[in-house]
Amino acid sequence: MASTTDNSIASGTGSLTWLITGCSSGFGLQFARHALAAGHRVIATSRDPRKTPELVAEIEGALPPGRGRWLQLDTSAADCGAVIGNLEAQEATPIDVLVNSAGFAISGPAEAFAEHEVRSVMETNFFGPYRLMRAALPHMRRRRRGVIVNLSSGSGLEARHALGVYGASKAALDGISKTTAREVAEFGVRVLQVYLGSFNTPMGSSVRMVEKPLDPDYEGGIISMTINAFHNGQFQPKGDHKKAVRAIYEVVVGEGAGAGLGKEVQMVLGEDCAVRALEVRDGLNHMIETFGQVCHNVDVD
Repeated sequence: MASTTDNSIASGTGSLTWLITGCSSGFGLQFARHALAAGHRVIATSRDPRKTPELVAEIEGALPPGRGRWLQLDTSAADCGAVIGNLEAQEATPIDVLVNSAGFAISGPAEAFAEHEVRSVMETNFFGPYRLMRAALPHMRRRRRGVIVNLSSGSGLEARHALGVYGASKAALDGISKTTAREVAEFGVRVLQVYLGSFNTPMGSSVRMVEKPLDPDYEGGIISMTINAFHNGQFQPKGDHKKAVRAIYEVVVGEGAGAGLGKEVQMVLGEDCAVRALEVRDGLNHMIETFGQVCHNVDVD
C-alpha cells in the first residue's frame, strides 16, 4: 500500500521536533540519539525516567541547551495522549515527528493468557500508540505536515508460535495505521508503519512468560522451544538496530536511501522479516488460487 502523495518531511529548512516513546533502551533510545546527532529537537519519554538517570542526563545535556528533553510517559495510561496537548497548546511546541517505539511481549500458548495479560499487552502496544496518534493528528493536519512512525513487527504480519497476543497487538496497530495513512495523506500528514525483524535490542531477552504453567501437551514442541529460546538466552537476533534507525530516519526526512520514498507508508526491515512478508504474500496468493472460483460465485444473482 502506498500513498498518492509524497509526504516526506524535509529537514533541510530547520530542525524538527521529535516525540519518541520507549527511550529507556533499544529503538527508542537510538532514535533519540540519532535525531539529536542530526541536529533536531528531541522529547524523549519513558515509563520511569528515574531508572535511567544517565540516559536522561545524556539527552538533556545535548547542546545547545534545551534541544533535548526527557518526560515521563506511560503509554498504557488512558490519558497518555494529554502529553501532546500539553506540549502543543500550553507550551507552543509543535510535534513534527511522533515515533511510537514503546512495546513489550508476553510469550505462551494463546489459550493460556489471562485476561489481564492480554489487556496489558494491548494497552501498551496498541491503545497507547493509537491514543498518541489521535492526539497528534489534529495538530499535524492543521499545519499540513507531520509524520507518525509506528514500529511494528513481523508478528504484525503473521505471528509465530507463543507470540499470538503480541502479534494481535501489532496487527491491530497495523490496521489502524494503514487506514489513518489513507485518511490524512491529502493533508500532508504521513503514517509510516515499520515491520521489524529481530534486532540487537533488549526486546528479545525481556519477553515475559504467561503466568499459567505450560500444559504438558506443549512440552517439547515448537511453543516450548520458542519460550526456552527467549528465556534461556538462546535467542540470537540478526539485525543491527542502529542501521535500522538510520534507514527509518532517512525515509522520514527523504534523505539518502529514503530520497523519493515519501509516498511509502509500509516499510520492512531485517532479512528475517522480509522472509515473513514473502510468506504472507505467498499465503494470500495460495488462498486466492484455492478459493478463487468459489469466491467469485457467491454474489446475489
